[in-house]
Amino acid sequence: MNRYLDKFLSYLEIEKNYSDHTILNYRLDLEDFIEFQGKSPLEKIDYIALRRFLAQLRTKNFRPRTISRKLSAIRSFFKFLHREGLIKNNPATLLMSPKLDKVLPKFLSEEEAVKFVETPSSDNIFGKRDKAILETLYSTGIRVSELVGLDVDSVDMIGNIAKVLGKGKKERLVPIGNTALLVIKDYIDSRKHQSRALFLNKNGGRLTDRSVRNIVNKHILNVSATKNISPHTLRHSFATHLLDRGADLRSVQELLGHVNLSTTQIYTHVTTDRLKKIYDKSHPRA
Repeated sequence: MNRYLDKFLSYLEIEKNYSDHTILNYRLDLEDFIEFQGKSPLEKIDYIALRRFLAQLRTKNFRPRTISRKLSAIRSFFKFLHREGLIKNNPATLLMSPKLDKVLPKFLSEEEAVKFVETPSSDNIFGKRDKAILETLYSTGIRVSELVGLDVDSVDMIGNIAKVLGKGKKERLVPIGNTALLVIKDYIDSRKHQSRALFLNKNGGRLTDRSVRNIVNKHILNVSATKNISPHTLRHSFATHLLDRGADLRSVQELLGHVNLSTTQIYTHVTTDRLKKIYDKSHPRA
């Protein structure tokens, strides 16, 4: 079955243009499934076999969201096999994912966000870099994977625009504020290593996703010992604050690089306070 897995992953890379990160997750999830099936030939895997795998996942106390992700990989795999004529019937058609609770994104207040991004000291090159990273994340709302992929020439200092390579290797342009641009320029002018990459580690190489998460963790305690802050928290805060100040949902969708508007709609919970204020001010019987 492994040769079919390789064909499927090549399809995701070449035709679907999926990111390396997504393809790796598909590989790991499907390798777990193949290991569970043992030496069962592909044509013998039916709906019952898939249900047994689902039951095994539940005995391992995986979270519903993790189980849903693994089943999504399986459904995509068998849909590909069926379309390519490698199997006669698709056993995953009726496979249902567990019901997921809607998890609201965690975000900082405007005051907390400003305090957080201004936490790093500008006394040394690493402080300048960290400040530029936090300001960029909050100013643009981009993902960490998009941040570490930025090059120096990805940022238009005159046009206040950054060119970002998002999910599915799709490019988009995002506005970037003057404050972020100033600290980015200060960082670039101060660094010793010359590189096309925008954000560098101590050896002059491009920062990784993990490195950025470590940088964020390093500065968390300066804001709050209790808040669960991650790089994605700044993305959530970016979307929340835009909506709270009256931005329309479609524009925020474009800025975040969401394919579906439904993905962006989770942020609309934050507009409740603003709507209440408008109601109190505008309705004659409020």
